[in-house]
Amino acid sequence: MRSLTLPSTTPAQSRNPLQDRQTLMPEKKKENFAEQVIDPRDLVAYQPGSIVSRMLVYTKSGTITIFAFDESEGLSEHTAPYDAILQVLDGEALITITGTEYPMKAGDLIIMPAHKPHAVHAVTRFKMMLTMIHA
Repeated sequence: MRSLTLPSTTPAQSRNPLQDRQTLMPEKKKENFAEQVIDPRDLVAYQPGSIVSRMLVYTKSGTITIFAFDESEGLSEHTAPYDAILQVLDGEALITITGTEYPMKAGDLIIMPAHKPHAVHAVTRFKMMLTMIHA
């Protein structure tokens, strides 16, 4: 697996976005999605052999990021200092938390507790919304 950086709507290169909080901040001006009706599945497109991300919210209290994973791509096991809520928007994924595997499909949601090792693997191409709570 390669690694994942998280610039808005670009393919990922580094696969551990939570190691360095600075990688989460988009380089360009933040988009404002306030008071807009959006379908988060339309905010990122699949790209062959890549993980694509787009940040919706970036505040002191938390972040919301949409990801599109090509089939067989993933995030290697890592920990985060915050609770994270992962919701599958499209496709199928295998989420591992402290060694336990959770098969997930569109519509499923899981809470990944802070400081517990977790990993993400795309069983098929899949999109997810990740909400990080900075508390």
